[in-house]
Amino acid sequence: MRTLPHKNIELKGENNMKYIVILGDGMADYPVDYFDGKTILEVADKPTIDYMCEHGELGMVKTVQDGMKPGSDVANLSVMGYDTKKCYSGRSPLEAASIGVEMKDDDVTFRTNLVTLSDEENYEDKTMLDYSSGEITTAEAAELMKAVAAELNTDVIKFYPGISYRHLCVWSGGSTNVDLTPPHDISDRKIGEYLPKGDGAEKFLEMMKKSVEILKEHPVNKARIAAGKNPATSIWPWGEGTKPQLENFYKKYGLKGSVISAVDLIKGIAKCAGMDSIDVEGATGNCETNWDGKARAALEAITGDSDFVYIHMEAPDEMGHQGLPEKKKYAVETIDKKVVKFLKDELEKRGIDYKMLIMPDHPTPIKLKTHVSDPVPYVIYDSTKDSGSGLKYTEENGKKTGIFIEKGYTLMERFLDR
Repeated sequence: MRTLPHKNIELKGENNMKYIVILGDGMADYPVDYFDGKTILEVADKPTIDYMCEHGELGMVKTVQDGMKPGSDVANLSVMGYDTKKCYSGRSPLEAASIGVEMKDDDVTFRTNLVTLSDEENYEDKTMLDYSSGEITTAEAAELMKAVAAELNTDVIKFYPGISYRHLCVWSGGSTNVDLTPPHDISDRKIGEYLPKGDGAEKFLEMMKKSVEILKEHPVNKARIAAGKNPATSIWPWGEGTKPQLENFYKKYGLKGSVISAVDLIKGIAKCAGMDSIDVEGATGNCETNWDGKARAALEAITGDSDFVYIHMEAPDEMGHQGLPEKKKYAVETIDKKVVKFLKDELEKRGIDYKMLIMPDHPTPIKLKTHVSDPVPYVIYDSTKDSGSGLKYTEENGKKTGIFIEKGYTLMERFLDR
């Protein structure tokens, strides 16, 4: 046992214990009609996760505190051990940190999606067909955002390209007194009642309408239409926030941490918390992501100088938003086969003691196509002991154990034996 003098945190166990978090974004669900009333976790073939569950601790954890929206920002911060009531300042500032945009104290940032709207002439009558513009590629999106910035940037409002459909707007001296709706919350709905409200609402709506004209004739969109893909027909701002302040992860827990994700939000959390953000070529955040590359990068980090690795996989969440049960099932099965099994086998082959935390950040139910705040099941597996829940990894089995972590940000302390 050793004590960190700056925090008086006791570190139990051997100093060479390694810690890995497997975060399957949105993989918890409600019963799915397509699967005869069973959840994705109940029907997915995930033998390694189930083994770890049977020989580890299974319980339920509330990752979204009361009064907060069930976004991946709030939920992942909670999983990483941060009390979001104290540290959360918005989603987009974390994304700004990821793409290297330096924020001033009076800046307000906004996530800006490239979305596909229906083609009614009146903007207010359009329908949200696709919050991701057909999971547009980063290269295509960069060209479109370049065109948007050329037309819409001013001395106080500027646009920056991000990854795939996820981009950034910075409003210098802006306001957070706004009401902006996440586009993935309104799939297949008319957008009229979800348009911006509050400070700057008229300006935002004006830019959204102008973006339609900018994007309509762009060669990237013409090529996508010709290829049978959804074009990006409008920008959609949401997720406002101010400059973030996160406690350094090493100072908090005494562990050198690394994060692997295809998503700017998670990369931004890593950078704000002083952790390494590891880029993996071909990591996309969807089912065609480089699963093997993520697993290998995690192994390299955890067998190198990292004590803690957080592997975030977005695909189950994306498939939930799109209402695709078979693809969401595939995403969970692939996490099990290509990431969890790979790491388990490789670490045990090397004789490395490790603990693994497996969980979603929040549910993204197929039938709702959006996030909910319900508690989620977690597994803690320790390679040095057999806790023995004896149960497979499902939502219902998590409830059966009677273990419930109400303050989600305390789960990390439990996982790390603090």
